[in-house]
Amino acid sequence: MMRERSSSEETLKEFEKVEAEVTDLLELLELAADEADEEVIADVAAQVPSVEAEVRRLELKRMLTADDDTDAIVTINPGAGGTEAQDWAEILLRMYLRWCERRGFKTELLSKQPGDEAGIKDASFVARGPNAYGYLRSENGVHRLIRISPFDANKRRHTSFAGVSVVPDLGDELTEGEIEIKDEDLEVSTMRSGGAGGQHVNRTESAVRMKHIPTGFTVRCEAERSQHQNRETALKMLRGLLFEKARREKEQAFEEAFLNDRADIAFGSQVRTYTLQPYTMVKDERTDHKATNADAVLDGDLDEFIETYLLMNAEKKQQKKTGEARGD
Repeated sequence: MMRERSSSEETLKEFEKVEAEVTDLLELLELAADEADEEVIADVAAQVPSVEAEVRRLELKRMLTADDDTDAIVTINPGAGGTEAQDWAEILLRMYLRWCERRGFKTELLSKQPGDEAGIKDASFVARGPNAYGYLRSENGVHRLIRISPFDANKRRHTSFAGVSVVPDLGDELTEGEIEIKDEDLEVSTMRSGGAGGQHVNRTESAVRMKHIPTGFTVRCEAERSQHQNRETALKMLRGLLFEKARREKEQAFEEAFLNDRADIAFGSQVRTYTLQPYTMVKDERTDHKATNADAVLDGDLDEFIETYLLMNAEKKQQKKTGEARGD
């Protein structure tokens, strides 16, 4: 309740601040119009875009639900493309970590398996911040990269794929209506953690790999030195996957290809395409939103893509409600 209260107070302050800015600009514009002061009118016009951006941000925040105001668990898996895809997966990992840094979100790496030659075989991290899941869930899907391969001696153009799965961190305590996982539905194995970590990594099997038998969802966690802590985190990840599955089924938009590592991550299933050769462009296949500064996007400038997707979803929901009200 304290968290909800804090969020509501913050939203109210933001609204009152924008309302005051609009009122001040209107009064200033009326005075400038009466006196025909073109310099002041131009100054007011220059401030309008920033106010519009604030209104858009508040509009977007209003469209997020209570379920969206949770931390997010992000998992990245390379798809078709071998070493190319593993390198692309690592680029995506950096992109999302940079975006979280820009938003002021805290991040914690849960697992990261390095690739054989370059990149990563998979990685998971948790993003902590207001509506982290609400924003990042728009990134669920297959991401496609087109570029001149740095691993090809002939400098040919290659296409690589990586899958991104975003689920909510539902915490430790179950509430009514949330996901419960039975022990008999789990297949758990332990292993030694990979990467740097000193003697502890080499002597204890602290990493946990957990499979949910009914759905086939599989998660891995090696962030903690304790096997028990890694098991608890893996359970959170699984609960998040099952919650996301139920949410998408409710919206009739659930696609297991984005969550199940057994599905193909390849041509025809991408939600966004990043083209670096022969021209630079990032295009979201769902909203048709485009950006020509691919370097900025890969450096974490994702806000416009995320906002456009969430606004599109909100419009679809509103159209559906209107249709139901009319009896369509």
